[in-house]
Amino acid sequence: MFSAMVRKEFLLIFRDKQAILALFLLPIIFIIIMSVAMRDQFSTAKIEFNIFVEDKDKSNMSQELLTKFKISDNLLIVNRELAQFSIIIPKNYSIGMKTKIDISVKDAIKSNQIEIFKSIIAKYILSVRLSKMAKEAKKYSAIGSKDIQDIDSDFDSLYQLKYNGSNDIPNSTQQSVPAWIVFGMFFIIIPMSTIYVNERKQNTLSRLNTMNISIVAMSLSKAIPYLLINQIQVWIMLLVGMFLVPLFNTPALEINGTIGAIFSLSIALSLSAIGITSLIAVSATSSEQATTIGGISNILLGAIGGIMVPKFMMPDTMQNLANISPMSWGLDGFLKIFLNSADISMIKNEIIALLFFGIITLILSMVILDYRIKKGL
Repeated sequence: MFSAMVRKEFLLIFRDKQAILALFLLPIIFIIIMSVAMRDQFSTAKIEFNIFVEDKDKSNMSQELLTKFKISDNLLIVNRELAQFSIIIPKNYSIGMKTKIDISVKDAIKSNQIEIFKSIIAKYILSVRLSKMAKEAKKYSAIGSKDIQDIDSDFDSLYQLKYNGSNDIPNSTQQSVPAWIVFGMFFIIIPMSTIYVNERKQNTLSRLNTMNISIVAMSLSKAIPYLLINQIQVWIMLLVGMFLVPLFNTPALEINGTIGAIFSLSIALSLSAIGITSLIAVSATSSEQATTIGGISNILLGAIGGIMVPKFMMPDTMQNLANISPMSWGLDGFLKIFLNSADISMIKNEIIALLFFGIITLILSMVILDYRIKKGL
């Protein structure tokens, strides 16, 4: 009997083709749009600035500095009209170490870009000043001059950059795919609520109850199909991130964690989505009410949980508030897998929280469903 009930649920689910389309197509569209939209924010490509340079000093030191500007990967020398920054090397620049270069900024440029530009210019200024110091020190000490020349102003030789212990820096796809996997799994509110409400109105649940089929069996028979659908969603969206997103000139998804961790987290997240969806579906009086409440709840949980706006961009109070959203727990778990090479032990807290939330909300939905069936509601 239980297997027949599960089969019935599958037939009802796949009869609603629009809902199935929403479950799979909408998250895929979101992944592509957000990965492309955030591509430049996470790009590791070299930053390039257009500059205009006027050398009023005409000294060996100023010419050396100008040469470094010309061969730089980050600076492109153009005419004054096209330049983002105008650089003037003043007269007597090579005489005093305290003489400053004049830099003018054109148009509206973000403050963080100005700071990046200043760090690039500072590297070249430091290089030519060290070169001058080495030449002057050679008059007094060849060893001292050589020590100065050995100072390498290339930033890459001064440190080794790692992101959470990995040499790989995260890309936009690794940020957007887990977010929309989590959000997409909660879309099951659409088909599940419709089926729940229709069966209650048609007294199907009441008739099943008179056949000594327990509320637990009814609920689990509805949960199993959506558990499977959620797993299909997860792996389809992972494949989209790996193979479809790169077609839009965006980095491919890189999965650094274990498959077991992905599977365990997705099961826990699915149970959480099924639990809150069941609770809303059995509490609503109509399918329209259920989908409206469910849709608003999903948007609120997503906004609070860092789906719409990454949590690192939120103020501290909002980041603390995000911890109440199960979507946040799922997102944190996936980010640990993709970025920190996490295994199951590293995401056990997220898995336990999601399982606990899912079981509690599922039990509450069973209690409410039993009450409504007995009261004929």
